[in-house]
Amino acid sequence: MKRPTLEAVAARAGVSRATVSRVVNGQPTVAPGIREVVMRAVEELGYVPNAAARTLVNQRTDSVALVVSESPTRVFSDDPMFSTVIRSASAELEAADKQVVLMLAGSARSHARVERYIAGGHVDGVMLFSMHGADPLPAAIARMRVPVVSYGRPAVPVDLPYVDNDNVGGAELAVRHLIDSGRRRIATIAGPQDMIGGQDRLTGYRNVMRGSDRRSIIAVGDFTRESGAVAMRQLLEDDPQLDAVFVANDLMAVGALQALRQAGRRVPDDVAVMGFDDIEAARYTEPPLTTVRQPIVEQAAAMVRLLLGLFSGGSKDPVILPTELVVRESV
Repeated sequence: MKRPTLEAVAARAGVSRATVSRVVNGQPTVAPGIREVVMRAVEELGYVPNAAARTLVNQRTDSVALVVSESPTRVFSDDPMFSTVIRSASAELEAADKQVVLMLAGSARSHARVERYIAGGHVDGVMLFSMHGADPLPAAIARMRVPVVSYGRPAVPVDLPYVDNDNVGGAELAVRHLIDSGRRRIATIAGPQDMIGGQDRLTGYRNVMRGSDRRSIIAVGDFTRESGAVAMRQLLEDDPQLDAVFVANDLMAVGALQALRQAGRRVPDDVAVMGFDDIEAARYTEPPLTTVRQPIVEQAAAMVRLLLGLFSGGSKDPVILPTELVVRESV
């Protein structure tokens, strides 16, 4: 069966080919009555607009790239942050009748591939996620003059609109809660220092510790469960008397809880543990994890809305979402 053509729709509706083209491309210059007749003919014939031709007419692809600067192993790991952001951004784009194109950029070769794809005009805009400090992509994409937003404040000096949560304030909230609970030797397992989340949460920890009579005790992880366990063992070796730890994400906190259990330390009796993120697993650790909730779903949705706004000349102002303390049983 031959695919229905624009000309066939025009003949069925009794209008010109140009009128049909304006209707199927969503142009507002067609009278409602004529639009209804054309759409009825489209449905009767089963006409499907040619996507490539439509792109040439509208200069739009209705596709948005979500660029994640991580390897497939990291993105498809047990870290729920990635799946939550991807799922939430996809749902928000689908509601706007847009398609998400997931692109992983964890290597120099993949960086070049992503740059070629975006420069080729295959997407209308770009969302950047999990950027690292030395990542060349933000600056490279910004030079292409394609609308682009970042999930999280860029770690490099580049002028990009972004959506973030109050990482510094959330970390300060967490450490103050540990102090208020009577803890004296409060350590932190910081996140990677080439990522803005890792930097800001360490800043929040240091801000509060400087204002108290306690010294900072710091180990650094990479936001994975394994690195949390390694860092916790290091902290126990460096300071066996520590009685609390603020961990820069919940997944590392899960690893820290495991290391404490293996070392015979009771939580929270011997060592209080505070996380950051409020992933679903935080409710099911032993004991349930006290943490700081960052609104991951809302932040991903806000990122999409910021980008869609740029398509129509909207605001480039950053969006900062609040964090909140979630008290459970580990403190």
